[in-house]
Amino acid sequence: MELTDEYSWIKAANWQDVLRDPKVLPKDIRTLLEAENRYTDSVLAPTKSLQKKLVREMRGRIKEDESEVPAPDGPYAYFQKYREGGQHPLICRRPREGGRPRVMLDGDKLAKGKPFFDLATASHSPDHSRLGWSADEKGSEFHTIRIRDLKTGRDLPDSIVDTDGGLLWTSDSSSFYYVRMDANHRPGQVFRHRIGDDPAKAEMVFEEKDPAWFVHVSETQSGAFGTIEINDHETSESWLLDLRDPVARPRVVAPREHGVQYDVEHRHDTFFILTNADGAEDFKIVTAPVADPSRTKWVDFIPHRLGRMITGFVMFEHYMVRQELEDGLPRIVIRDLRTHEEHAIAFDEEAYDLGLEDMLEFDTEILRFSYSSMTTPEEVYDYDMGKRTRVLRKRQQIPSGHNPDDYITRRVFAMSHDDELVPVSILYSKKTKLDGSAPCLLQGYGSYGNAYEASFGAHRFSLVDRGFIFAIAHIRGGTDKGWRWYKDGKLDKKRNTFLDFIAAGRHLAEHKFTSAGRIVALGRSAGGMLMGAVANMAPDLFGAVVAGVPFVDVLNTMLDDTLPLTPPEWLEWGNPIADPKAFETIRSYSPYDNVKAQHYPAILALSGLTDPRVTYWEPTKWVARLRARMTGGGPVLLRTNMDAGHAGSAGRFDRLEELAIDYAFAITFAQSKLVA
Repeated sequence: MELTDEYSWIKAANWQDVLRDPKVLPKDIRTLLEAENRYTDSVLAPTKSLQKKLVREMRGRIKEDESEVPAPDGPYAYFQKYREGGQHPLICRRPREGGRPRVMLDGDKLAKGKPFFDLATASHSPDHSRLGWSADEKGSEFHTIRIRDLKTGRDLPDSIVDTDGGLLWTSDSSSFYYVRMDANHRPGQVFRHRIGDDPAKAEMVFEEKDPAWFVHVSETQSGAFGTIEINDHETSESWLLDLRDPVARPRVVAPREHGVQYDVEHRHDTFFILTNADGAEDFKIVTAPVADPSRTKWVDFIPHRLGRMITGFVMFEHYMVRQELEDGLPRIVIRDLRTHEEHAIAFDEEAYDLGLEDMLEFDTEILRFSYSSMTTPEEVYDYDMGKRTRVLRKRQQIPSGHNPDDYITRRVFAMSHDDELVPVSILYSKKTKLDGSAPCLLQGYGSYGNAYEASFGAHRFSLVDRGFIFAIAHIRGGTDKGWRWYKDGKLDKKRNTFLDFIAAGRHLAEHKFTSAGRIVALGRSAGGMLMGAVANMAPDLFGAVVAGVPFVDVLNTMLDDTLPLTPPEWLEWGNPIADPKAFETIRSYSPYDNVKAQHYPAILALSGLTDPRVTYWEPTKWVARLRARMTGGGPVLLRTNMDAGHAGSAGRFDRLEELAIDYAFAITFAQSKLVA
């Protein structure tokens, strides 16, 4: 089978060099992207005043000198904050018992004069004398690690380039582990660097040679062990590093078995392991001795229960805390390891989000968690796990004002093509009439098992206050209804993801939340692929589509094993190189390959020049083919951020300007008579 790709020339032959230095982009391609940006600007020129108004509104909902609740660790409490007008975070600490805070790292100062700057990691050493930090200055996710001496406030000569951004300290603070990215932007090697040594002489302690596997390093809550975590989309493997041994060699917990996933935590002489082994589709927790944690030693501790998905857990000296998801709603369950009694933290709203905040200590009675809903701004609590009492430590402030009672959040269920019920979380103003006249922004993702939380988003109210219905479709491909929900939206079942989203839109129209043609669909990355697919399959349902860094050229990308994410992604989409069935399945839905001679909604595609995940040429080619083949509709617009990658601009106010373009486009093309 031969594929014809009339726009293949848009992929630069030196694309790997472009990730490191955008200036080397071939002139003809740069000319094209800049022309597309000018065209998009001209079409959206009538919305310029609206965009400025949206930025003012959204910025007015941000407390500009925002500060985290400090997290105690030994003699200090660590936190992140922003200064008034600042774009980037300040990394701070103060004495634990109170005292004047100190800025250890000034993100605004580090970013000054740079088109792009993203502070990725800031991790203090166990002896509190140094701060390891990393940053990406191109948007291509090649991070440089540096070490700051907290006594002098200056960075040491140690500088490690081409890392994934993470670092893991040894207990004696003499060394740290990190993951190096190879030339194809793949994380495969773990190194140990000793402070003061030549970075070129760092010792490689682990190497994964299969490009289909991701490698990361992390630390158990106890601080005793580091883990080298290796995974693809179906299988995982963990190797242990004794952080108390500065020359430790990694040892495997359990050798990889196809389809078996596991994550490791530690307490005393026992490992606690979250796994789907032995048919535990929605995961269970087992124990194993530290001396021998192999599979034969695993003993069930929290048994598997179908439909209750354990999404994560953390160990403390006296408690286990696990996060669960059931029917799309989260809860936190606390188990006293002395009495084995359990109790849960849950809330009463129809749709909400719970999260565990970063905690730096192991021997503690206090759990820090966050709560929000689509109407309720985030609240951070300190929860006494023994006394079962909570203290509100912080409530997200909305300076311009916000009254949750002015809004309604609901959870409805849309019936998909095969009678599966798809949860849809909805937010709207009490003033909005549910007579079908309201425009709607419908958001979705549906890939990699990522659940879509019904959390608070202050920026959304710039739409909701204009009469929009804001909705999230919890479609297959995510784990919103358990692991089965994920499996039913991948590989040869991928079309369920698209049909679920379409069903969600039709349900909202049939029940008068909105109407066909007034729905704006929005998704990013793999969610951008969703946007391309539903634009092909149900163009009349949507008045507009916003596709952020959209993975729309699925077949060509999965056929190119030199691209950073292609080998790891074959387990999500299929391998069309080796499997003819996978080739035909992907070709049947790949947005770029299914552009038709039909009417299309207005489309705004957004990309980043240095994006290593969804390369810039995917949306560029898609837009070109849409314009060439469509018979009506549009406009079809492309906007490429020439100074950023997958996540767009790194500065928090710069991001608002990008979001204002999305929202202005949505307001303009939602076929609404609303006044902007």
